[in-house]
Amino acid sequence: MNKDPANPKMSRFNIAPDMDSNSSNSEYTSYQDCPSKVPLNGIQYTDVDAESQNFLSDHLGKKKFEAEYSHGSASFGMSVFNLGNAIMGSGILGLAYAMANTGIAMFVILLVAVAIFSLYSVHLLLKTANEGGSMVYEQLGYKAFGIPGKLAASCSITMQNFGAMASYLYIVKYELPIVIKAFLDTNDNAWYTNGDYLVLIVTVSIILPLSLLKNLGYLGYTSGFSLLCMVFFVIVVIYKKFQIPCPLPENFINITVNVSQPQVNATEEECCKPKYFVFNSQTVYAVPILTFAFVCHPAILPMYAELKDRSRRKMQNVANVSFLGMFIMYLLAALFGYLTFNVAVEPELLHTYSKVYNFDVVLLIVRFAVLTAVTLTVPVVLFPIRTSVNQLLGASKDFSWPRHIGITVALLVCVNILVIFVPTIRDIFGFIGASAAAMLIFILPSAFYIRLVEKESMRSVQKIGALLFLIMGIVVMICSMTLIILDWIHNAGSSDDHSDGH
Repeated sequence: MNKDPANPKMSRFNIAPDMDSNSSNSEYTSYQDCPSKVPLNGIQYTDVDAESQNFLSDHLGKKKFEAEYSHGSASFGMSVFNLGNAIMGSGILGLAYAMANTGIAMFVILLVAVAIFSLYSVHLLLKTANEGGSMVYEQLGYKAFGIPGKLAASCSITMQNFGAMASYLYIVKYELPIVIKAFLDTNDNAWYTNGDYLVLIVTVSIILPLSLLKNLGYLGYTSGFSLLCMVFFVIVVIYKKFQIPCPLPENFINITVNVSQPQVNATEEECCKPKYFVFNSQTVYAVPILTFAFVCHPAILPMYAELKDRSRRKMQNVANVSFLGMFIMYLLAALFGYLTFNVAVEPELLHTYSKVYNFDVVLLIVRFAVLTAVTLTVPVVLFPIRTSVNQLLGASKDFSWPRHIGITVALLVCVNILVIFVPTIRDIFGFIGASAAAMLIFILPSAFYIRLVEKESMRSVQKIGALLFLIMGIVVMICSMTLIILDWIHNAGSSDDHSDGH
């Protein structure tokens, strides 16, 4: 077992029957699953080839089932912290935008609902893991539905990780130019302050070399650093609310309403008055942004395996405390970010402050810390995607540098193209939240539960609840994806009209 309980993400997991399940004769298999808690999103690593055996090689290993019961080493408090790391992600930067397009009251209702649904999903996963005899998300899919179930789980996790990686590079694209301009004390739009160029430079000079390493163990503490960055960010958002007046005085840089926001004709007082219920073309992004912010479910089972004196009830309490903490942080960031900028808030909240300050030391520190965290996180997020691609290509277990380099470069090229050409981070939050995150929170856990928990009949309250949860997840995914695509088509048509007008 990993001797460092503070980092279960770098543990080797020897899975044994849960003491609370009363199913001691279930057959559990040991899987190496580096859960991934990466700061800004939960990730799961699979042990499928030589490459995965080299990743974090000082901490990970592949072992077959041992008959003796293997106790976890992570305390309750440390498990709460690590799960908080898994939940917390770049999605927090888009919550103020979601509130601006739903209103305070509607946002709180949606936030509470998504948090409760996410906790219910954790309950289904934990019970399914006990009954299904596996602590690996993809393996539950295989046990439930065979190869299609495993592919559905693997593809959903891969999409979620790819979206997380894209969102981190979007932060680099948005924030690094502001940091450079602050250090150089210039507002020139030179090439070295162009976000597209900077993303490419950071990718080639920092992310690619780190991604090519076979051992990324020294990045293991990135998650804790990232969580601290986000806590600091929330504190600064609250502090700046009382520093930035509304309406803005003349000595502040004028804030212009984001082009993606509906145009409104209102007085300054009306623009500064918070709204409680809002419905517009951007409201459709609220639920996907929230699901993107709360998804952490691939990391739940590995953390469950590492929990000291574990039981299903104890792990559920870990999840309850972690989700409550993240709920409070999300609500504070969204509320004070929205109250600061109202209709002028952008899809990425931190970038909105650049419309107010040319230079601010506190915000500069936040930006630099967040940039460092997300840059170091991208190689870790890329690893499970590369492993999945290796598996899909049917690669042998012999490590191959040409294949390793080729897949890494191809993935980074794809994500850079996405970041450069997709207009806003809102689209990443929306699409991934409506697809992969909805699968991981709503659809897959309930489907696995219905299929694998055989001791309950389909007429039981538990199975009926899971079935309703599954149906709701499908409806949410279809409706959200449909409305988002319609919004994209509408925006594309509007852009063409403007082009014709010129």
